[in-house]
Amino acid sequence: MDSESGPTVAGVDSDGSDPGEAVGDNVRTADRVRGETPTAGGDATVLLLMDADRDRDLLAEALGERYRIRTGSDPSALDGEFDCCVLDAKAFDAAGDALDSRRERADPAFLPFVLLVSEGSRGRPADRAWDRVDDVIELPVTRRALLTRVSNLIERRTTSLRLRRTVAELRLTERAMDEAPVGITLARATDGDDNPLAYLNEEFEALTGYGEERLGEDCRFLQGPDTADETTDEIRAGLDEERSVDVDILNYRANGQKFWNRLQIEPLQNEAGETTHFVGFQTDITERKIRERRLEVMARVLNHNLRNKMNLITGYAGLLRNGPDEESQRRALDVISETAADLTGIAEAVQKVDETVSAPALDAPIDLRDELIELRNRMRSRYPDAEVSLTLPDDDPIEATVVGLPVAVAEAVENAVKHNDAPSPSVEVRVERSPPGWVAIEVEDDGPGIPDHETQVLVAGETSLTHADRLGIWLMYWVVAKAGGEFDVDTTESGTTIRIEVPVDP
Repeated sequence: MDSESGPTVAGVDSDGSDPGEAVGDNVRTADRVRGETPTAGGDATVLLLMDADRDRDLLAEALGERYRIRTGSDPSALDGEFDCCVLDAKAFDAAGDALDSRRERADPAFLPFVLLVSEGSRGRPADRAWDRVDDVIELPVTRRALLTRVSNLIERRTTSLRLRRTVAELRLTERAMDEAPVGITLARATDGDDNPLAYLNEEFEALTGYGEERLGEDCRFLQGPDTADETTDEIRAGLDEERSVDVDILNYRANGQKFWNRLQIEPLQNEAGETTHFVGFQTDITERKIRERRLEVMARVLNHNLRNKMNLITGYAGLLRNGPDEESQRRALDVISETAADLTGIAEAVQKVDETVSAPALDAPIDLRDELIELRNRMRSRYPDAEVSLTLPDDDPIEATVVGLPVAVAEAVENAVKHNDAPSPSVEVRVERSPPGWVAIEVEDDGPGIPDHETQVLVAGETSLTHADRLGIWLMYWVVAKAGGEFDVDTTESGTTIRIEVPVDP
């Protein structure tokens, strides 16, 4: 070290002992008496940037008790890895902007630099060094003071690195959650009925249409008129009891569109075992729910309708084998023919339902105006005695990407005509746009009405005693359910009105 930095690292201790031997003794004795331990472990590296001389050797000996030591005299040594750099005035002047550059490369982690100056050098390097270094140690200095001041800086670096890793891990976790293929929410556990959202990922926003504006609110904003009370009660009980919840729940998107949500909730606990948050996972299972219901209905068709009609055919076939009179024979043949036609109709209806509901998403929107005009003309041609009218908005074409919507409307119109024994059945189709982003289609007839048991099954489900005789009403219901819309049947003495309301772009 040059003369400006002083002739020794430690100087004379307060008891007047020799500056060389006394330095190490002072530190070790103080550590034993006070029970202190180093503030940072031996994994840290200290770079001594100075000429090779006795001062550097003394520094290496003192700091080497706690840290790995690297040495160098050229500023290029700053390119290596270290946790603290101790340099003298000569190295400080030689390094210049290299100190700033090295600190910038370490950012945002803290990388400390310590400048050693000799007594009486104030106003020379020390006063202009604070912009580039984190501590200026004036020589002579005791070994203990040197270790303490360097250790404090290395502890700050260790903390900054730990925080940097924590922040990086949190960012990685948040990125993983944001890119997860399911909706993820994090809600705070409270003593009240509300569990306000603290986090929601991008998939949740894509799934529901709700974003960060909903943070701080309870997630029940997803619920709506058709959300089952028993399901919400089950969720509430699970939260109150701080246990896992796994339910299928009918939820509503921000635009009012319905969807079936597979909701899984898990409590998160701190180290004390206290529940602090609930993490929720949301998955759209609308397609699965419709498929499950279709399987139930098709099973009922096979187990009930087909079996009954086959029994009817078998019975009348047996009657023919017994050689009945000509009139009975003719009646039996008529029943067999009619029943066979019914079976063919059931098979065609099943195929129609499957092709309509299972169709893939549309590549482009359909012009509903053109579709309905063509439907009206087709119905008039097929049923010339029927009065089929169409009321449409007066503005531009009505476009929608709802899979199977024209088929569902055609089913409603044709059923209204076929099941009306009046000489001139009347059917009116009305289209309106309300609310924005939705289209509503009403099919009103003057027929005898749809029996209650045909519509009750849409909500309560089918059983051997309660079931729909027509698959057409299920077809309409599934088209609407797949789009997340509303399906309503209103039957009075004067006729039936079927209302289909769907988002134009589900």
